[in-house]
Amino acid sequence: MKFNRLLLLVAITLCFVTKNFAQHGNVRITNNINIGGGITQFDMTTDNFNTKSAQGFLGGMSAIVDIPHRWYNMSFGMQLSENHIEILGRPSLISFDETYIDYKMFAAQLSLLMHIKVIPKYFTIDVGPMLQYNGKLELNDRNQDGYYIANYTNLSAADILNISQFNFNGAVGASVGIKNFKLKAQYIYGFTNILKKLDNASLDTLGGNTRFEGNQNMLVFGAVVEF
Repeated sequence: MKFNRLLLLVAITLCFVTKNFAQHGNVRITNNINIGGGITQFDMTTDNFNTKSAQGFLGGMSAIVDIPHRWYNMSFGMQLSENHIEILGRPSLISFDETYIDYKMFAAQLSLLMHIKVIPKYFTIDVGPMLQYNGKLELNDRNQDGYYIANYTNLSAADILNISQFNFNGAVGASVGIKNFKLKAQYIYGFTNILKKLDNASLDTLGGNTRFEGNQNMLVFGAVVEF
């Protein structure tokens, strides 16, 4: 329900920011809509698990305010992603064989970005904060439901699904291209502890760290079209 309300709020906001022109003295400010997508490379920095980044995908839209004669533009947007991460585990409680368990996570990110004009209309540096709502971790392969997490004696793959769902991130990246089409690269780092909710789950942490702490990091490579 919270996720649906978030989608509705952003959709209404972007609908109000249609293409228009505002006159402020001798400066014309233009509002445009960007629609784009790309691939993600998601990982988590943590001492609790041995992780391996995996590939996912992303799509989104944003309203960008083009301010002539300023060294920056501003944008407000939302992007939806399906991200994957692999965590080292073992197929049974007493097994010595180790294999990676494939998890996926859906996320919605609201962003407020500043676009620094290195070469106006062609090349910008993009930086700003993001508010994220994500779902719980999901096992991509249900056959791995009975696996156990490496570094722990009795912590199962299903025990760590209930991660924190509201997180605050920072993003930095670059956009290059022509006026109406650009290629984008972006790095997103999670400032909040995405594993914090696991601390309150009374999990069996025998053999490993008793406190759960992790910060997400994600690379995004994609393209946007501007209207």
